[in-house]
Order: sequence, then C-alpha cells, then structure tokens
Amino acid sequence: MRMLDKCAANQGDRDNLPESARDAEKDRCALGGAKAVQGIQNNPECADASLSAEAGETLITLSCRINGQPVTAEVPPSRRLLTVLREELGLTGTKRSCELGRCGACMVLIDGRPVNSCLTMAYQCEGAEITTIEGLSGGGLHPVQQAFLEEGGFQCGYCTPGMVISVVALLSENPKPAPEEVEEALSGNLCRCTGYGGIMRAVNKAIEKGVG
Repeated sequence: MRMLDKCAANQGDRDNLPESARDAEKDRCALGGAKAVQGIQNNPECADASLSAEAGETLITLSCRINGQPVTAEVPPSRRLLTVLREELGLTGTKRSCELGRCGACMVLIDGRPVNSCLTMAYQCEGAEITTIEGLSGGGLHPVQQAFLEEGGFQCGYCTPGMVISVVALLSENPKPAPEEVEEALSGNLCRCTGYGGIMRAVNKAIEKGVG
C-alpha cells in the first residue's frame, strides 16, 4: 500500500470507531503512560539501571568528524550515537523518539548514508563522517529545509529533521527520483501528524529546483 493511502486508511479506521471506543482507547494510552511513570518513580533501582550499568564499563576513545569538525570523545561501549549527539554534544536537532529504528526521527548521515542513530553504537562510528541536521548547511537553510518551509512540509515538526536528512541523502544520490523512489526513501520516516501531503510537495519542489 502506498504511503499516503496507508495514512488515509489508518485515519479512516480511527474515525469509524464509536465515540465510546475512541475514549476508551485514549484512556488506555493515558493510564498506560501513567503506570509506566509510576513504576519507575516507585522503584529507584529501575530509574538508575542505565547509569549503574555504564558505571563499570571501560571507556573507548571515539574519533570521528561531526558536521565537518573533528571530535574525540571517551564513550562506554553501550553508548548509542543518539545519546552522544544529544546529551554530550548538544546536537538536539536529532530527535529521540521510538528508539527502535522504526520512526526515523533520529536519522543522521554517516559517510553520506542515512542511518538511525538510535540503532548505531557510538564506537561503530570510529573514523566516520557524521552529518546531523545542524550540519547540512554552513549558513542559513539547506535548500531541502527551505522547500519544507515554503510548502508547509511539517505540522508539529518533530519528524522533520529525519525527513530532511532522508531527502538530502536521496537527492544527493539521485537528483531526479521517480515518485515511487521518493516514497521508498521516506518509508523509514513516520509523520504521526499524517502530514505527508506537504512533505511530498516539499520534496517535489526540491527536485524542481535541482537540489542534489
């Protein structure tokens, strides 16, 4: 099923639910989140598990280039690239979302290829050239970012950095992709606001402008 058709079908399924069922679904989501938070608050050992797990690890020296700048950092073997970028280097344009490699919000370029940073261990990036959303343009907006802005290719904007990274990677390799190739390139990026119409217009504008 095409990306836009799938989005419309999912929305239709939700709209066809009885009001009571929709309310129950919202309640389940809200209660589930509350219970998860409550469980962590009531169990300090659970909240500190990730910190204590890293405490005894031997640090590894990571040397790479991020957004054109040489970076050397001491990282534990269990540290993900996403955490290094956001929490240690302050590059928060790379978003933390599903942490399962399913949504694409954390997408970065590693040696020119789009990669989910939530699935990439930091030590795997030794010697790599990494580009985040902050490093796409030396000044101002990258042409793909400009196209997203002009065409309203976002709603809440949380998925936008990953979308832009994927489009930049696609157009760098194939400046004139077919519609099917665009959808394939964005198949790993999810817009939970279902704003795919604006996203596709933005990609088409970037293609028309010869971005690549």
